Amino acid sequence: MIAFAAKALLAGVMIAAIAEVGRRLPAAAALIASLPLVSILGMIFLWQARPDAENMAAHSQATFWYVLPSLPMFLVIPVMLRAGWPFWPSLAIGCALTVALYLAMVQFGPRLGLRL
Repeated sequence: MIAFAAKALLAGVMIAAIAEVGRRLPAAAALIASLPLVSILGMIFLWQARPDAENMAAHSQATFWYVLPSLPMFLVIPVMLRAGWPFWPSLAIGCALTVALYLAMVQFGPRLGLRL
């Protein structure tokens, strides 16, 4: 339970740090947020729980393929905001697009030979 709380606290600190940096330096916060820190920490924690090279390789490869459906969201949101859309609907549409693309990846990825 303590390990779980420490992981949650670390994730919260990362998010808070990005938000604070973003108030003054949006590009720097974007750079920090784009770093695969969560993925790296997740791999470290997974390795500690189950040090299996094949499991880690499968996890890392699946992470790559699951990142791709999230990328269009980061193009749709700024386009909508610059077109005058309010923030919350822009965010909601970006998230809905991401969910739809994740579902498509889950549905069609294995048919294309992707190991997810």
